[in-house]
Amino acid sequence: MRYAVDASFFFSELSLDGELVTPPEVAEEVTDARSRCRLEALLATGLSVIPPSAGCVKRVAAAAGRTGDLARLSPADTALVALALERGAVVVSDDFAVQNVALSLGLEARGILQRKARPRRWRFRCPGCNRRYAAAGTCPVCGTALSRSLK
Repeated sequence: MRYAVDASFFFSELSLDGELVTPPEVAEEVTDARSRCRLEALLATGLSVIPPSAGCVKRVAAAAGRTGDLARLSPADTALVALALERGAVVVSDDFAVQNVALSLGLEARGILQRKARPRRWRFRCPGCNRRYAAAGTCPVCGTALSRSLK
């Protein structure tokens, strides 16, 4: 089995049997000594640090826009899901937004210390005028930042 691992994997003691991949953006997030040591040990035993293709990154961004998670994903999160999509890997992350986008793309997602996320779609409501919208941003009527809620 192939796994695309997030930074939270390096902070945990979880071990996985199979091929491990991660994007450079995630590897750069691992900065504390203990986690960095684990990253270095895994690199020596076969962890691959691979950048995803630009096409997969665009597909992930589009999927995140559809699920309402685009504003919640960092560039490292987007790269992680894009790499999993490109390599046919299981996404290993405790970030629910990452898991939600992965699930929407038909990928398998697995939590580390948290439970697995359920697929969700979000809607956005203006707290100022109470209008509802499909995408995040600001209300075109009153200019208030939209709040996210479950659909």
